[in-house]
Amino acid sequence: MNAGFGLIVRFTLRDAAAADGFDELVARTLEGIRQHEAGTVAYVSHRVPGEPGLRVFYELYESRAAFDAHERQPHTRHFLAEREKFVSHTEVTFLERVDGKV
Repeated sequence: MNAGFGLIVRFTLRDAAAADGFDELVARTLEGIRQHEAGTVAYVSHRVPGEPGLRVFYELYESRAAFDAHERQPHTRHFLAEREKFVSHTEVTFLERVDGKV
């Protein structure tokens, strides 16, 4: 397994109600990822202690092609469309593996 392509995404949420809705949307999206994305090595949503309006995703894919396949999935497309209801700002950092243990 190459696991050579990843990203970190920071979502700033609008308010507490938006955080609840966002977390529910993520849970539904993860169901699709678990069932249909063999090339997704890790897709993890994190809360940040002391910052209730922030979520940080860590995503790791076998390859750029696996990420591209993830982006085409119906559950991902639904997430991308619906997240705007909850998010005030998104910051994406793409990663390429240099070394490590997977």
